[in-house]
Amino acid sequence: MTINIILLGPPGAGKGTQARRLEEGRGLVQLSTGDMLRAAKSSGTEMGKRVAEVMDKGQLVTDEIVIGLIREKLETSDAAGFIFDGFPRTLPQADALGELLRNMGQKIDAAIEMRVDDEALVARITGRFTCGNCGEVYHDTTKPTKVAGVCDVCGSHDLRRRADDNEESLKTRLLEYYKKTSPLIGYYYAKDLLRTVDGLAEIEEVARQIDGALGKESVQA
Repeated sequence: MTINIILLGPPGAGKGTQARRLEEGRGLVQLSTGDMLRAAKSSGTEMGKRVAEVMDKGQLVTDEIVIGLIREKLETSDAAGFIFDGFPRTLPQADALGELLRNMGQKIDAAIEMRVDDEALVARITGRFTCGNCGEVYHDTTKPTKVAGVCDVCGSHDLRRRADDNEESLKTRLLEYYKKTSPLIGYYYAKDLLRTVDGLAEIEEVARQIDGALGKESVQA
């Protein structure tokens, strides 16, 4: 049975981490808008050529194109379901996604809101850094590397901080999120699809809450 999930939450809420756990534990596929656009641009398909043309001109990719890319993924994948990451961001996009899924005999099963306290989130993100080689995420205080300057997972010395992981940039990103995306919380609440978890809890606890919200345990307990 296919299960489709939307992860909602501001930048740094941990959506990417939980998406990877859902992929590993439930056999779901994460559909990241950014990843899909980059892949399409270099694919050489008709849809890919449309994406490349728009992006090369520095224009924003339309909702219609993104929905087309999602349709392609749904039609060509045998995954147990999908995690929508970065789409929908607006109410019209939510309507378009819902219509697409209905036309394909599917639906959104849950919209998981990873709720956070803004001040705590700022503290979390400004101390965050990642391994440029394997993508492992660390934090100055809550998850430092065992050896300073060396990734615990792959041993790389390529540890990076995002240029916009500073307090001023983060507050701008939070404002953008609350203006554009937070209305989706009310949208999915009205459809009885909203499930809320504590996005600032420990990673394992957040995963447990998500499993509880989805009504069954992970297939790989």
